[in-house]
Amino acid sequence: MIKISIDAMGGDHGPSVIIPALAKVAIRRTDIRFIIYGREEVVRPELAKYPKLAAVSEFVHCEVAVRMDDKPSQALRQGRWKSSMWKAIEAVKSGTSDACVSAGNTGALMAMSKFCLRTMATIDRPAIAALWPTARGESVVLDVGATIGADAHQLTDFAILGTGMARALFGIDRPTVGLLNVGVEEIKGQEEVKEAGRMLREANMASMNYQGFVEGDDIGKGTTDVVVTEGFSGNIALKTAEGTARQIAGYLREAMSRTLMAKIGYLFAKGAFDRLREKMDVRRANGGVFLGLNGIVVKSHGGADADGFAAAIEMAYDMVRNRLLDRIEADLDLFHARNPHAAMGRPAAAVEDQE
Repeated sequence: MIKISIDAMGGDHGPSVIIPALAKVAIRRTDIRFIIYGREEVVRPELAKYPKLAAVSEFVHCEVAVRMDDKPSQALRQGRWKSSMWKAIEAVKSGTSDACVSAGNTGALMAMSKFCLRTMATIDRPAIAALWPTARGESVVLDVGATIGADAHQLTDFAILGTGMARALFGIDRPTVGLLNVGVEEIKGQEEVKEAGRMLREANMASMNYQGFVEGDDIGKGTTDVVVTEGFSGNIALKTAEGTARQIAGYLREAMSRTLMAKIGYLFAKGAFDRLREKMDVRRANGGVFLGLNGIVVKSHGGADADGFAAAIEMAYDMVRNRLLDRIEADLDLFHARNPHAAMGRPAAAVEDQE
C-alpha cells in the first residue's frame, strides 16, 4: 500500500475540491491510502459524501490552516507543529506516509518542507520540477520557482534531480538533458550556465545523456527529456505556456461558435478537437515536485479543480511506486564520487545551509 498525506485546507477551494479528487484517485488506484489533515467541521461533511474514500482514509483534525497570502516566515511561526500543512509534511518525515500533496501557499509549503525534511546531503537548494506537455509526450522542467539565480553547482544538481525524476516517471534508463540558454552555441549565455554545461559534459554520467544547450522553443518540441534552468526564468516560462494554452483554447471556442457553418464544421471535426483539448489541458500536468528533499512533496496549483488535484496525487503515487528518492540518491552518489571537486567548490553559504 502507498500512503499519501493530504493538506485538505490548501488551495483556493479547500476540501470542496480536494475530497472529490481523492475519491477519483481511490477508484483508480486500489492500493492507495490517504491521511487527511484539516479542520473537522469542514472536512468531515465532505468526506461523508464518499463512503468508499472514507474507508481507505484516516482523518486528523488540525486547528490551524495556512492561508494563501501568508508569508513563509509567518506560516512557519504560526503553523509549525500544528497546521494541516505541517502535519502532512511531518507524516513523510516520520514514515507515516510516503508522500505529501498540498495545494496551499507555495512559499509556505517550501519553507516548511525544507525545515521539516531538510535537503539531501549534497544539495544546496531544492528545485520545483514540473511535467511539461510536448510534441513528443512530456518533459521534466526545473527549476520553475524555488531558486532564483542558481549558480553552476546548483544547476548541475538540478540536472541530476531532473534525471532521476525522468527515469522514475518515464521509464528511461538514460534521459536526455539540456540546459536552457539564449542559444545552443557554447560561447553564448551567462557564465554560470556555461560552467554548468562544462561540468555536466565532464561528468559523463551513465544515467544521463547531456545534450548541451537548448532554447525556449525546444521545451515545447520535447527536444530533451529534461530541461534545466533557474527558478526565475523557469517560472516565467511555465506561466507563459499555461496562459498561451488557455488563450488558444479561448480562440478556438470563439471561432467554432461564431457562425452556423463553423458549428457544423466543429461537429464533423469533434474527435480531432477533443484530442487537441486533451493535449492542451493544463490540469493533466498539474503538480510541481519539490526535488532535493529527504521526502516527496508535490505542490498542486491553488486553483486546480478536482481533476487537476487528482493528477497531482497520481504524480506523487507514481514517484513513490518507482522509487524516485532511491534513484536520485544513487545518481548523486555517482556524480560526487566521480567529481569530488564539485562539492569542494561550493560556496561557503551552501555549506552553512547544510549545517
